[in-house]
Amino acid sequence: MRAFISKEPRPIEEEPLAEVEVADPVPGPDEVRIKISTCGVCHTDLHVIEGELPPKKLPIIPGHEIVGIVDATGGKVSRFKVGDKAGAAWLHSTCGECEFCLRSNENLCEKARFTGYDVDGGYAQYTVVPENFAYSVPDGFSDLEAAPLLCAGIIGYRALRLSDIEKGGRLGLYGFGASAHIVIQVATYWNCEVYVFSRSEEHRQLARKLGAVWTGRAEDDPPVKLQSAIIFAPAGKLVRDALRVLEKGGTLALAGIYMTPIPELDYEKHLYHEKTVKSVANSTRKDAEDILSLAAEIPIRTEIQEFALHDVNRALILLKQGRIKGAGVLRISA
Repeated sequence: MRAFISKEPRPIEEEPLAEVEVADPVPGPDEVRIKISTCGVCHTDLHVIEGELPPKKLPIIPGHEIVGIVDATGGKVSRFKVGDKAGAAWLHSTCGECEFCLRSNENLCEKARFTGYDVDGGYAQYTVVPENFAYSVPDGFSDLEAAPLLCAGIIGYRALRLSDIEKGGRLGLYGFGASAHIVIQVATYWNCEVYVFSRSEEHRQLARKLGAVWTGRAEDDPPVKLQSAIIFAPAGKLVRDALRVLEKGGTLALAGIYMTPIPELDYEKHLYHEKTVKSVANSTRKDAEDILSLAAEIPIRTEIQEFALHDVNRALILLKQGRIKGAGVLRISA
């Protein structure tokens, strides 16, 4: 099969992903093979490719927002059949036996494996995934529209829940890329007031189009204090900005898998009055199932910028520069 691999961590500006031909993967007894039609490009892919996340497997095929058609199944598979549309996400497998798995925190499993990091991912024509970690894709979404739901949607939804936002509450979003443009649609569906902070005027315009009541830059003061906030951008300095405008008793969720160092905080100014800061670590299968169901109910409409697979390096460069409006998606096959 045709695939793009990362051989060693390098800046994306050097266009490190190389096209190769490798053997088609063969599904194990409890696995399905997906013929990939689309795969989203995600900031986590950048962190893997550039080495901000320590390498687990090299060379590696990145990519974990996967949508396609099941074209082969293992002998023990019962949930999917050949011809079904299916998706795969960041969480590839867990042990199912540790204390975290047993208390519904499988996202914290010490033996968890991740798509495009521990195992080969979606920048390719095929991938294999355990059937219990594959997802049915709701009707009403094209493959291009569905791909961002498989990570941007999942982690955005988990961050939204961990922000402790209540329906009708005041929510701040810092950074307005793929995840945030999905989260705002859930939040407005819950009748929340959404305040968006972004360096990009184009992103602020999209936020207003999707229902933001106010937009500005991180250093700006919104007209009211916020009850909850989520930081999507991997910039630690934003923590001070977000805590500064958070209401007493408010919660800040940090949605990134990687973040630059957080500057020193002033206790009185940033943390006092029972403010809470939570990191968001990976996601569970329930997060995926919940957001896919909710996406169909609302319905969520993802803003897409399409790229051919051979343009993957360029797509990731644009992602790093903040020049993708909404979500970038690779078209792998028709």
